[in-house]
Amino acid sequence: MGGEPERDRLLRLVADYVLEHGITGMTLRALGRAIGTNNRMLLYYFGSKEQLIAQALAEAARRFPAFTAAMAALDDRGVPLLDRLLAVWRGIAAPENLPFLRLFFEVFGQAVHNPGRFDAFLARVGHDWTNQVAGALQAEGIAPAEAAALAREIVAVWRGLQFDLLSTGDADAVAASYSATAAAFARRCAAARSAQPAS
Repeated sequence: MGGEPERDRLLRLVADYVLEHGITGMTLRALGRAIGTNNRMLLYYFGSKEQLIAQALAEAARRFPAFTAAMAALDDRGVPLLDRLLAVWRGIAAPENLPFLRLFFEVFGQAVHNPGRFDAFLARVGHDWTNQVAGALQAEGIAPAEAAALAREIVAVWRGLQFDLLSTGDADAVAASYSATAAAFARRCAAARSAQPAS
């Protein structure tokens, strides 16, 4: 009789737990007790506390489709770049995403405070979005080096606005601020594209 694999069941329960309680001060022993298992089983299935937290964050992200789908808007080349940049932010900042954003920044804080323990997580955070934005800008005809530099700025703005959204709760003011910034990015991208020699 088929059922949910034990590893998947535990990961689901861990994601439930960290979304509700966060990870600060969490021990595997206490986590195991809270979800009906023990620290040895958690280590058996996930390898380390850090690997478990990273996988739980990925599992939690799947529960927030507006957040995980936000970046897909970038790849619709039939839509003007400005509209795509605005659509990405709307997806990121959707009100239902706030529990995930809180958890994300808590994990990020732990990662930067504990060098070497969350390297895979930091590598993903540092590169995934930037690489995707750079790819979208290159598809617009922007040279790779300039696309990479612009992508880093765009992602940095998104991260800062996520922090602003969490700390102020003023979604309308944050969106208005980003609207002007996104328009400036779109103008810079258009200028970079027009500066490229014709092929």
